Amino acid sequence: MSKDVILETKNLVKEFKGFVAVSGVNLKVQRGHIHALIGPNGAGKTTVFNLLTKFLIPSSGHIFYQGEDITRLKAAQIARKGVIRSFQISATFPHLTVLENVRIGLQRELGTAFHFWRSESSLKGLTPRAMELLETVGLTDFAHHITVELPYGRKRALEIATTLAMDPQLMLLDEPTQGMGHEDVDRVTELIKTVSANRTVLMVEHNMGVVAKIADTISVLQRGQIIAEGPYELVSKDPQVLEAYMGSSEVELQGAH
Repeated sequence: MSKDVILETKNLVKEFKGFVAVSGVNLKVQRGHIHALIGPNGAGKTTVFNLLTKFLIPSSGHIFYQGEDITRLKAAQIARKGVIRSFQISATFPHLTVLENVRIGLQRELGTAFHFWRSESSLKGLTPRAMELLETVGLTDFAHHITVELPYGRKRALEIATTLAMDPQLMLLDEPTQGMGHEDVDRVTELIKTVSANRTVLMVEHNMGVVAKIADTISVLQRGQIIAEGPYELVSKDPQVLEAYMGSSEVELQGAH
């Protein structure tokens, strides 16, 4: 495995009672890149994500992270290695403040990640770093807001901040702009570009405008198989990709610049 490749799958397969959801996927994610996984509904994108983050066990094939075979490791084990995933639905603590959410993520560095009973004073040392992260995602002014009160786009920005708090080498983002208005999409797109500066991002994303703007490499899934891979300019003109998206989505693919 090349040092330039941070994550690789070899002949990855997942079957559910005879239905093949992922069929022989060979994926290489380059270190320091933003790599997008796209495809029509039912293509197997989320299943691949679940295999990579060990929420599902492959039926066959292998997953390598930094040259190590992690196929049989558990989700918590690969998280400790620096593979951190955000979810399609915002996964924050709604009744804590924005600052408190980020400090919980930072407890991993102290080795107290599950010590939720620790006193407020013991966590104050994490505040400066937490505020730095909030500045990175544009949430400094929201630090003392209760999370449930945040607009949807800001909640997704907070989720990225809490993911960054765990110091990931590889961030997996599941539909980071889903359900957002245009302004929030633009903000989160720029945020992903910013936070990718010193790490690798693998994202499932339906918005072709986002993918066209920030992805270095795109892998296109259809019926559980990769049918095309490369930069947007190449993938968006691939006949198999246009056929997979069919009709109206073809316009979206071609017009996403």
